[in-house]
Amino acid sequence: MVCGVKTLGQFIIEKQADFPYAKGELSRLLRDIGIAAKIVNREINKAGLVDILGDMGTTNIQGEAQKKLDVYADEQFIAALTSGGECCIVATEEEDEIIHIESPVSSNAKYIVCIDPLDGSSNTDVNVAVGTIFSIYRRKSTEGRASLADVLQRGTEQVAAGYIIYGSSTMLVYTTGKGVNGFTLDPSIGEFCLSHPQMKIPEMGYMYSVNEGNYVHFPDGVKKYIKYCQVEDEATNRPYTSRYIGSMVGDIHRNLIKGGIYIYPTTSRSPNGKLRLLYECNPMAFILEQAGGKASTGFERILDIEPTKLHQRVPIFIGSSKMVEKAEELMRLHNPIPTTTKTGVQLEGLSVIGGIN
Repeated sequence: MVCGVKTLGQFIIEKQADFPYAKGELSRLLRDIGIAAKIVNREINKAGLVDILGDMGTTNIQGEAQKKLDVYADEQFIAALTSGGECCIVATEEEDEIIHIESPVSSNAKYIVCIDPLDGSSNTDVNVAVGTIFSIYRRKSTEGRASLADVLQRGTEQVAAGYIIYGSSTMLVYTTGKGVNGFTLDPSIGEFCLSHPQMKIPEMGYMYSVNEGNYVHFPDGVKKYIKYCQVEDEATNRPYTSRYIGSMVGDIHRNLIKGGIYIYPTTSRSPNGKLRLLYECNPMAFILEQAGGKASTGFERILDIEPTKLHQRVPIFIGSSKMVEKAEELMRLHNPIPTTTKTGVQLEGLSVIGGIN
């Protein structure tokens, strides 16, 4: 190993002093996630050589076809979090209900993990980057068995969040509320090594990421923003470049490094948005805000939404702060502002296309 290289394990131990209440549990929990990520990475890298690509023939709670790798990644992360003993509940995209970790070592566990085990899994069939997204909360209840109420916390209550991107190299990026740091997996030593300390997203970027195939179904404010991005204007370096991978992790990772905005809005088909609040939008919003960016529904801060359901969906505008602010400006100008409550944005009244709700 090259002298001076700092591994994820070393870095976590050094930063443990930032969490005197944790007594090492959070550090071990992050370590467990890192170990599971290595196992999933190994299978993704050889997926084309074994019978692990393609559909399972089943669907998850979202009504989405499950890929074999979805199920494999789900099993590996649950196994790692179960054996570690620091986690009392896992909430995952692939399971209908929360999973209670029943083991002697986790009887007094303080943490809850919400996870999307394999974001963008359809891309594995064509060898395109995919990822894992995770969010960590401290349990609120102090007596009895932890429950769904312990899971349904605002994003502002996260104690840590991160993602792993399995691409040309494998990276783990995470925050504990004190900046964002990225670690690249060195396959020669089997360790994540600090490669991107104190990551910051440029406040202005020149890339926008949105599935323009759904353009006709977008709210007017999103249509106006896309047209704004495409207009020539030398003063603002427009037109911007369109880049869309189809993997939230891949698109946001690129924009975090280079600057840009990622949009997954409401549509006439998905009037409440499509991405899930607890294990996709909240962790990514926490990371991007810690890196100097913004994350919004188009009308309010993602991290301020109080969840009411395990698989709750929300729209998201996330990335460079000035780009998100411009998108919010056009959303407020061209769309009725939806009713906002303490339980989140009620989006059903949002005019999506041609005045049709």
